[in-house]
Amino acid sequence: MRRFDVVILGGGSGAEAICGPGVGGLSVAVIEELRFGGECPFLACMPSKAMLHSAARQVTLRGDDPSKQPRDAYRRATERRDRIAEHRDDSQHLLGLQERGVETIRGRGRVLEPGLLEVNGERIEAGDLVIATGSLPALPPVRGLEQVDYWLSDRVLSTADLPESAVILGGGPVGCELAQVLSRFGCRTCLIEVAPRLLAAEQPELGGALNQVLSQDGVDVLQGRPVESVEPLSSGRVLVRREGDQPRETQVLVVATGRKPRIRDLGLEAYGLASDSPRLEVDQNCRALGQSHLFGVGDVTGVAPFTHTANYQGKIVAANLRGADAIADYRAIPRSIYTDPPVAAVGLTRSRAREANLTISSATFEMAQTARALADGVTRGEVVLIADTAEQVLIGAAMAGPAADEAIGWAALAIKARLPLDLLRDTVAPFPTYSEAYLAALESLRD
Repeated sequence: MRRFDVVILGGGSGAEAICGPGVGGLSVAVIEELRFGGECPFLACMPSKAMLHSAARQVTLRGDDPSKQPRDAYRRATERRDRIAEHRDDSQHLLGLQERGVETIRGRGRVLEPGLLEVNGERIEAGDLVIATGSLPALPPVRGLEQVDYWLSDRVLSTADLPESAVILGGGPVGCELAQVLSRFGCRTCLIEVAPRLLAAEQPELGGALNQVLSQDGVDVLQGRPVESVEPLSSGRVLVRREGDQPRETQVLVVATGRKPRIRDLGLEAYGLASDSPRLEVDQNCRALGQSHLFGVGDVTGVAPFTHTANYQGKIVAANLRGADAIADYRAIPRSIYTDPPVAAVGLTRSRAREANLTISSATFEMAQTARALADGVTRGEVVLIADTAEQVLIGAAMAGPAADEAIGWAALAIKARLPLDLLRDTVAPFPTYSEAYLAALESLRD
């Protein structure tokens, strides 16, 4: 039986962060069932951003003539996407781990007892065990779903075939990004969200802005009522029935209704975790609650399920494996949707702040009022800032408009460092830039 100081179950971005320069001197093994590197490089973050880039370029090329949507443009876009996604070949990620002295094991690992795992019939002993198994699609309770050939986001992002029509279930980040890509390449696209607005967990301004963007791109956005049932047709198409609507036929049904931690069937009951636990709960050190030698990173923890969160938690775990007392702080984890233009947020929303019994003030500034927007011809977009009036610090921000995914970092730093509002107001923004909208919104927070 082989023994390692650290065994990581799951070889995605969290594992790669742990195996950086932070755990030198420790023997480490990474067990991965599918692809080293996880889903982000191959079937999620990178291919979706590549397709969004190509979709934006397609809009520029066709100009005011929407009929200029050759299907071979989509094929070329998918070829570029697949190059960026390394053709879903994880060999470079595997090599990167091995060059750091990590033992890589491809297979399905399962806990037998605390500190003991089995993979491919071999038993492996772990001084510390890190669970980094990611997440799975969360399917909606739609009657007949199991009877149709529905697509998940990974299928959309790995096929070269552009469907003639698509109905997308789910108005979260993934659903909105896929809707824009498909529609801009000429697919008749309908996006259905059961909540009253898109991005229901974010500031209402963001959902409204994204609704405008997608509608302008030709997406039929339906909100506020669920899909009752779906059924296969003899033609191979899918019939979608939504409460209060006429039935709708579509070539492709895409399910993008969120994800859930991949925690079942890992044998974590050996650590006292209930078999029906929805996630691996961790403390501020990223240790599983009540455990000394069990850690969790990434989506499996249910904390801010983004690649950058997994990277951050991985660094926290690496430090603690060395004997430090590193503490995770999630107050300023950015949340971005990479549509064109993008929307982004960080910190608390107004509703979350009130639930925390904070006394807040908020301000909104239209980006169209900046000189940069005038120069660029931008007519929509906004910045929303939320402050704790007692502490006089920023606790939340949202932004919709050009470069929002980059500019949100300004607010993230302010929230993380708890910079006083007066100090932020004294900051000088270059002219003309969209960051001037932050300063204008900050002035409104004086009221």
